[in-house]
Amino acid sequence: ANASASTSPADRVRCDWNTRPPSQEPKASRAVAWFAVRVGINLLLWTDEPTRESFLPLFERLARMGYDGLELPIFGGEPERFRALGKRLGELGLARTATAVCPPDADPIHPDVAVRRAALAHLQRAIDCAEAAGAELLGGPLYAAIGKFSGSPPTEHEWEASVDVMQAAADYAARAGITLAFEFLNRFEIYLLNDAAQTARFARCVARPNVGVHYDTFHAHIEEKDVSLAIENAGTAIRHVHVSENDRSTPGRGQVRWAETFAALRRIGYDGWLTIEAFGAALPSLAAATRIWRRMFEDEEVLAREGLEFVRRSWALRGC
Repeated sequence: ANASASTSPADRVRCDWNTRPPSQEPKASRAVAWFAVRVGINLLLWTDEPTRESFLPLFERLARMGYDGLELPIFGGEPERFRALGKRLGELGLARTATAVCPPDADPIHPDVAVRRAALAHLQRAIDCAEAAGAELLGGPLYAAIGKFSGSPPTEHEWEASVDVMQAAADYAARAGITLAFEFLNRFEIYLLNDAAQTARFARCVARPNVGVHYDTFHAHIEEKDVSLAIENAGTAIRHVHVSENDRSTPGRGQVRWAETFAALRRIGYDGWLTIEAFGAALPSLAAATRIWRRMFEDEEVLAREGLEFVRRSWALRGC
């Protein structure tokens, strides 16, 4: 993309796209200390258009439940509408994070430089909306188009093209005080980054202070052999966490290794967001994209309440 300054030759050696992952040898145990976290919920459980005024009563109920903040999907819309939403959420005492994706016509790893430029413009627009809403972080698979596959493993050119676009996006986000967190996805949804080690290495290549790993327990459940080691090896590169069950429904009611996950996050000193991400049938297009073919829970707000209780209880237990 040549959208930002490239890393130096020395950095390119250290950031070799195909270097071996960190050692998987168990690390020495450390005392688990108390770290304060904030608990949020991703609004994709209900909508991909959070600026609609009809959702304000829902946001008020989520605030009364005890959520610290909401995660806003930015899939379009105008910054002014997000500014109005951010003002209202601030009045409710709700902080904001945001999430975005890149469509195929704005793919950071596309061989055509024009498409990569479109990807940077797309991300800058998302950053503008996040800034307007008062969001402190923009997460998601920002580094490549979701659901698009070449039929082959990622190439060095794709890796470097994405690094270049992300460097420019990170510089743009830094001016707004926004962190970019790169979310690795499972192999069925994306192919550039599939685990925490790859994503931490990618963040090192981007080499900006406002970037890091977006760790999602759903994708880790599929891709990681040992979630504790995955989290410990990524360490302080983890800047955001999605709490998502293996079936995308109520956290704590499935197979994700929650005790190991929360304990490992404590060991690395994680003190960021624990944001619940669940999906249902409220958005037919999203349900199709996430392969939700049956009713996964009784009610969205029941899920939100039970999920919040589970996260707070589980985090507290790990501090005992």
